[in-house]
Amino acid sequence: MGQELKPSIKQIKDIRYKLLQPALTSHFLVDIVFPNAETFQKNVLGSNEFGDLNELRETLSLSCSEASLPGSSLATHELNSDFTGFTQKHAYRRLYDDRADFTFYVDQNYMQIRLFEAWVRFIAGEQIAFGEVNNLSARINYPINYKSGVIYITKFERNYGTNEQAKTLKYSFINAFPIAVNSIPVSYDASTLLKTTVSFAYDRYLCDNIKTTSDLGSSGTPGIPQNPFEIAQRNLASNPFTGAGVPNANYGGVTYG
Repeated sequence: MGQELKPSIKQIKDIRYKLLQPALTSHFLVDIVFPNAETFQKNVLGSNEFGDLNELRETLSLSCSEASLPGSSLATHELNSDFTGFTQKHAYRRLYDDRADFTFYVDQNYMQIRLFEAWVRFIAGEQIAFGEVNNLSARINYPINYKSGVIYITKFERNYGTNEQAKTLKYSFINAFPIAVNSIPVSYDASTLLKTTVSFAYDRYLCDNIKTTSDLGSSGTPGIPQNPFEIAQRNLASNPFTGAGVPNANYGGVTYG
């Protein structure tokens, strides 16, 4: 347990160093990597519909005006019966946000709208029979065909590229695909820039430059020793209610306490 912080007099230089360098929301980069499936390339991107793939990714990156850095939470079990009068919680699963929203400026060719509408239509597997709009059928496509390889959000500051010590955060959305193209209001009021907001679902996200456990045991569980008796001993020793352990506790012929 770390030492408790005590009230103390702070110097102006200490406050300036710790608090007067806030991060800003307006410096970020979005990169959407499209699925590599041949069917997606043919039926969504087309041969000439949206032009060169790398140029399309750069255009989307520049036109993205707003994005959401992802969040997550821990699902817990609540224990009320171990110790009288105490309620404990133990984590058993990490839960990711169910969607990530991206807002794009729309150009005069409506490329951004047409692209994501085509992507959603491809996922739904919509087909019009005999050229009649009323003869519409839908058969949901296979996930391997429409899920994106990854979507990146890189968060940086204005000194990036000029300061060697400048830090960045890079979020990677795994297996992302659009689940909603939000409605876009238009009116005869004063003109404003047309934007479209697209919501993406994803399996999980990774955040670079965040330390993670890399020691995998034989069971594939991060950071867990292979010997279950060591686990029991460590848990008992760290329990504030039982102290150093339960006296004469015997596990597999090994006595603790």
